[in-house]
Amino acid sequence: MAEGRHSFVSESRENIKLRGVEEVISFDEREVVLRTACGGMTIEGEGLHIGVLNVEEGRVEVDGKIDGLYYFDKTQAQKKKLFGKW
Repeated sequence: MAEGRHSFVSESRENIKLRGVEEVISFDEREVVLRTACGGMTIEGEGLHIGVLNVEEGRVEVDGKIDGLYYFDKTQAQKKKLFGKW
């Protein structure tokens, strides 16, 4: 994947497939924090589980109930909301 490129596909809020992941910073069943080619990312939800982790290829898959996905930069104090609970 070209430098600076990142993508994701979400399926029924139960699975999200990510590309362009550089590092998994932290994770538990309610939050996964990643560093992607486009900045930081947080996935929030319930019962989250990392099903695929291949940082060499930049691929990560997260299963569980996905409630929100946020991008953030190092210089930002707040997360940029991409989508969240309705």
